[in-house]
Amino acid sequence: MEEPFKINQKILAREVRLVGDNVPQGVYTTDQARKMAQEQNLDLVEISPTATPPVCRVIDYSKFKYEQKKKTRELKAKQTKVVLKEIRFGPNTDEHDFAFKVKHAQEFLREGAKIKSYVHFVGRSIVFKERGEILLLKFAQALEDLAKVEQLPKLEGKRMFLYLAPKAAIVAKPVAKPAVAGDKQEKKAPKPAVAQEAAPQDAEAPAPAAADTE
Repeated sequence: MEEPFKINQKILAREVRLVGDNVPQGVYTTDQARKMAQEQNLDLVEISPTATPPVCRVIDYSKFKYEQKKKTRELKAKQTKVVLKEIRFGPNTDEHDFAFKVKHAQEFLREGAKIKSYVHFVGRSIVFKERGEILLLKFAQALEDLAKVEQLPKLEGKRMFLYLAPKAAIVAKPVAKPAVAGDKQEKKAPKPAVAQEAAPQDAEAPAPAAADTE
């Protein structure tokens, strides 16, 4: 397998530009740069072959490759990781249970998860498959503001499946925090000080009574 970077003797340019914290940066002959790498028991790695002259670093190439692969795996995991939540119905699910499941589905969708909802038919209840299809379509309609249908109701064995995915505008939408209301209350806090300033005016009121006594 061909290495993604040229190292040491495979670097063919006559001169290279060294960068990094462990060497004096600048332009050197390739032989000089290799010698500087050898003195540190490290490798001379060409990281930008299209530059003039090519840019190199003096590093531990094995460790460098490991870190690059690790970053690639982490990035790939973030891109492909999809959470799938299951929501199960029976063909005779009542309105209360239906509303409860819709509420949970809304929470899952706001978190960015996909939904796999299905109606499980037990025994002879399979004869009510039309009822299951209507139930799943009703479920999709209840979530139409948050989700898009990825797969319409489809019967597989004794289960009928419906797949939903969150709409892009819903994922990671900021939620208002109660702390905001607390901030407003703090801004109103200085009002009692106004009442204290008015208090001395009330204290002058008894003065006319003293004059009547004389």
